[in-house]
Amino acid sequence: MLAKLLSSALVGIEAYPVEIEVDVSSGLPAMLIVGLPDTAVKEARERVKAAIKNSGFPFPDNRITVNLAPADLRKEGAGYDLPIALGILGATRVVPPSSFEDYIFVGEVSLKGEVRHTRGILPVALMAKEKRKKLIVPYSNAEEAGVVEGLEVYPVKDLRECVEFLRKERDISPYTVNVEEFWRHSSSYEIDFSEVRGQEGAKRAIEVAVAGGHNILLIGPPGSGKTMLARRIPTIMPELSLEEALEVSRIHSIAGLLPPDTPLITQRPFRSPHHTVSDVALIGGGQIPRPGEISLAHHGVLFLDELPEFNRNVLESLRQPLEEGVVHVSRAKGSFTFPSRFMLVAAMNPCPCGYFTHPEKECRCTPLQIHRYLSRISGPLLDRIDIHIEVPPLPPSSLMEGRGVSSKEMRERVKRARRIQRERYKGRKIFTNAQMSNRDVEKFCQLGKEERELLEMAISNLKLSGRAYHKVLKVARTIADLEGEEKIRTPHLAEAIQYRALDREIWV
Repeated sequence: MLAKLLSSALVGIEAYPVEIEVDVSSGLPAMLIVGLPDTAVKEARERVKAAIKNSGFPFPDNRITVNLAPADLRKEGAGYDLPIALGILGATRVVPPSSFEDYIFVGEVSLKGEVRHTRGILPVALMAKEKRKKLIVPYSNAEEAGVVEGLEVYPVKDLRECVEFLRKERDISPYTVNVEEFWRHSSSYEIDFSEVRGQEGAKRAIEVAVAGGHNILLIGPPGSGKTMLARRIPTIMPELSLEEALEVSRIHSIAGLLPPDTPLITQRPFRSPHHTVSDVALIGGGQIPRPGEISLAHHGVLFLDELPEFNRNVLESLRQPLEEGVVHVSRAKGSFTFPSRFMLVAAMNPCPCGYFTHPEKECRCTPLQIHRYLSRISGPLLDRIDIHIEVPPLPPSSLMEGRGVSSKEMRERVKRARRIQRERYKGRKIFTNAQMSNRDVEKFCQLGKEERELLEMAISNLKLSGRAYHKVLKVARTIADLEGEEKIRTPHLAEAIQYRALDREIWV
């Protein structure tokens, strides 16, 4: 007796259909699972057997063969428990096999027969909609799958409930989520830039960075507010579109980081890995490749605090994703591509003791120690950071000041600048000034005679590289957009040059 039904396998951030064939034939009692299963899938034999018996159904004392097709696609995780159990019940005609045709099944089962929360349901739901199938998932995953518009989602609490539904003995209504209502109640932030006293220069630089999608490095002594500023950057970024929110949520779902009560991520991600992070954890990978921190920060902010303390190999691995917006992970089992278009925000002290630029506290570091400290960050990586800004310690009078400009006001200015950029690059695969190619820079960042002379002087004095030259022009273009100017003027260019702190003589 044979039964067939559909489940799903995750490869990278995509879900692919998997056909599960269950054959129950005469022979010694045994259960064999084939089709490149991992250990978790092989262990389904014991979970499924106990779940079927404890749900009140007979388990066949025959030879059971379970095939997961295609056979060359790696199957991993416990999400195959539910379809395997249903396949066995279908092969023994406890459930009519014809009832499987319109559905995709995903879910882990307990020994008692309960259907448990399973990782990676959102990409499965998107695949089910594309294949025009209905989806049966664990009850705790209902909201996650329900955010996909136009998909019929049927949540089940246990194996018996699922069997009764397929036998038409129980009615389960399709689960839907009011995305607009959820969006309205979950897209506000608990922190705000108005809580930051002083640091108007740093706030201005951050506003420019967000408006143009530029990477930024904050340099200052301990306690000057670098981390406080960085954590508020998502509050001034434009709201996620539904398409972006689904993409971000899909990555978090695959990583198992999507909370059961948060079916859709509506706020810009903010990821802040510790400086002991490995290159695999940051970039992604592993035996079965999973997205790393840079992919979890997709459409959001990756904050690297104490930048020189990170392993140099880890920092160097950021160079390609920063340029391309994707990361390619190649393993013996295949090549995987994860999206990683994020805004890099880094913070560092100016020297090992932290007080090199402090106006009152004395620095105890020698010039050689400072040079070695700064040399931990390579020139090529610094070239990819558009803005370097000093964050000085606050005088006591600034700490007593009232609330500053709010995130809402800053976000409105950012959104106006982003609208100008969308119109400028309409029809191109460019969304912000930071994404311009060298050819685009020549077209959209033309300078007058006075501006050209100023830039030549800066290149000569600061010894800017070719990449740094283009970064200055892109930042100047963003400053002009914030001011509503069509052309780059001398003040815009001067401000952009000022944002190359590590190129100035004091640091060289």
